[in-house]
Amino acid sequence: MAVAVVGLAATLAGCSRDLVVLLPDEDGKVGQLAVRSDGGDVVLDSAYAASEGGGFTGPVTRTAGEAEVDATFARALAALPAAPAHFTLYFTEGTTNLERDSADEMQAMLDEVARRAAPEVQVTGHTDRLGSVADNDRLARQRAAMVRGVLIRRGLAGSMVRAVGRGEREPLVPTADEVREPRNRRVEITVR
Repeated sequence: MAVAVVGLAATLAGCSRDLVVLLPDEDGKVGQLAVRSDGGDVVLDSAYAASEGGGFTGPVTRTAGEAEVDATFARALAALPAAPAHFTLYFTEGTTNLERDSADEMQAMLDEVARRAAPEVQVTGHTDRLGSVADNDRLARQRAAMVRGVLIRRGLAGSMVRAVGRGEREPLVPTADEVREPRNRRVEITVR
């Protein structure tokens, strides 16, 4: 989430003090955030590192608790968009037919799209290395177009769905040419 990298800042009600907190991303990682004030600069570089105040005496650094962050920044956190969701669908060799095991994943993706107020969807088709590059490019685009079509038939505006084909260029499982690999016959979907 973008806010995790840059932190959260608030002027606390009834006070003239500022609070800046650096949040971790979904994986617990953080970047760095420089906080400048009349009294000096500080660099926040750990999860929940906080800078408070500033003024002429300089900022006070400390660690903020999750409960404090939730209480202080509740409105800002509630306004954040949901994190992107990722789905992978697998296909029968040489076709645009979903593997039976992908039906649940397709439904989970459709449910995620329906939950979002204004979803944007990226659909990327892939193939294994069996067949020519040109045929695999065409098949990858057809797979992506099939998923895009399902989304549009379910009511998502076509302008909100981008579909592309990568053919055999980005295998999930690297193989030699002309090797069948079921995990490479896929469509990857990102819902934002």
